[in-house]
Amino acid sequence: MDVLIHLFVGLHIIGIAALLGGFLTQMKAMGQGTARFVPAMLHGALTMLVTGVVLVGLNEAQGSHVDTFKIGVKLAVLVVILGLVYVKRDEEKVDKSLFGLVGLLTVANIFIAVLWT
Repeated sequence: MDVLIHLFVGLHIIGIAALLGGFLTQMKAMGQGTARFVPAMLHGALTMLVTGVVLVGLNEAQGSHVDTFKIGVKLAVLVVILGLVYVKRDEEKVDKSLFGLVGLLTVANIFIAVLWT
C-alpha cells in the first residue's frame, strides 16, 4: 500500500508542477497583459484533484489519520483554481489580476500542504 501511496504522491507533485509551471511560463506575458491559461494548467489542476482524492482514500484505507479540515481547505482552493482555469481556458488573454490570483492560490496551496501540520 505504501508503494501505491508514494506513486500517487509523485503524480500529485507532477500535477502541481504542471499547474505552477504553466503559470510561470506566462509571467512575461502577464506583464504585457497577454497572459492566458495554457492547457498544462488545466491538466495539472485536474491531476491534482484526482490524485488528491485517491491519496485521501488510500490513507483512510490504511488507517492513517487524515486532517479533514486541512484537506477541505486545500480542496476548496483547488476547486477555485480549477473553476477559474476551466472557465477562462479558451480566452486569448486573461486579466492580470485573475491570472495573478490563480498563481497566488497555487502557491498558497503548496504552502498549506507543506507547512500545515
